Amino acid sequence: MRWSPSSRPPVIPTPSSSRPAGLARHAVAVIALAQLLGTSLWFSANSAMQELAREWGVSAVEIGWLTGAVQGGFILGTLTLALTGLADRFRASHLFVASALAGALFNGLFAWAAQGLADGLVWRFLVGLCLAGIYPVGMKLVVSFAPERTGQALAQLVAMLTLGTALPHGLRELGAALPWPLVISASSLLALIGAALIWRLGDGPHLPVQRTSSHPRTGLREAFAVRRFRAAAWGYFGHMWELYAFWTVVPLLVANSPLAAAYPGLGVSGMAFAVIGVGAMGCLLGGALSRRFGSAAVALSALALSGLCAVAFALFWSALPPAGLALLLLVWGAAVVADSPQFSALASKTCPPTAVGASLAILNAIGFAITVVAIAFVTALFERIGLDAAWLLVPGPVLGLIGYGLASRRRLS
Repeated sequence: MRWSPSSRPPVIPTPSSSRPAGLARHAVAVIALAQLLGTSLWFSANSAMQELAREWGVSAVEIGWLTGAVQGGFILGTLTLALTGLADRFRASHLFVASALAGALFNGLFAWAAQGLADGLVWRFLVGLCLAGIYPVGMKLVVSFAPERTGQALAQLVAMLTLGTALPHGLRELGAALPWPLVISASSLLALIGAALIWRLGDGPHLPVQRTSSHPRTGLREAFAVRRFRAAAWGYFGHMWELYAFWTVVPLLVANSPLAAAYPGLGVSGMAFAVIGVGAMGCLLGGALSRRFGSAAVALSALALSGLCAVAFALFWSALPPAGLALLLLVWGAAVVADSPQFSALASKTCPPTAVGASLAILNAIGFAITVVAIAFVTALFERIGLDAAWLLVPGPVLGLIGYGLASRRRLS
């Protein structure tokens, strides 16, 4: 029998599932904090890019491969979680803790044992592999505690990830003078604290651990058979084409536009921190709005707004005054990530309850594979045509909106 969202079994009240809503909010806050601490491993090497290039005698492009190695490890890790069923066969809290501990170890080995780019890539790849057990598993933890407010709760998690992305730019602008191995090792310490928080918290009562012997791909097939899940996937994939490519080129957009000359006191890194970091506020605002208007309305509105911002930047970057250009980038930075937790919330609500972990993991795997392609194309095009390369970000929102609309229309016909 094919599973559908309407066939989701009701939650049977138990002593743990009847806890007050305040405790659920506390749990979500703890998970969000642990997510911030754990995902600090993701971009920890970014704060030492210049020192690494100088010490290892490699180019900036080669140092950039370190970020690519993390993405590659994350993709392989999420695929493994999804296709083997690990994401739903073990307690989410145990997976999170084990991944954070291993990630902290590999990150520390990168800081203190890497002698050059080759072994540095290996350690960063392993860090990315571990992050697959932190980010999507953290989303499953949220669903296990607060299924009735998934959109708002996941918004807090993605807000923390956004702040973690912006943090290296902020540290660079502040001019932290600590030796780079200590700076990177600080992320390992934070990940250990995040692991301790989740170990103490445990799992929520609303999702079962899968005990059946069915093949893990069965749950994925059931998920993709649901039109509303496919619609959410289409929107998420279009969003991912734009998001990480935008985050990657933000410093380039700032440095090569009139902003750099108009606001020299802020610095390129300071402005990049603001443009990326404001996405955390966008996530939180979107989460609050989802409680009133629903995740679908918020996700589609944010995706459309970010697409419009991309078009406006590509058309008018040379004509807008610096203040107007700064405002446009800030709005873009807030909108470009605000749809991410809402599409994830839609996916988690429409997939089989025993395949939430696998479904979120496969969405992350495909989505981050898309980011690798998008980043490569956008950065290559930027070297040729400069700021007009922003046009290449537009297809993501357009295809995401079209795909979501077609899938949803088929359901309603």
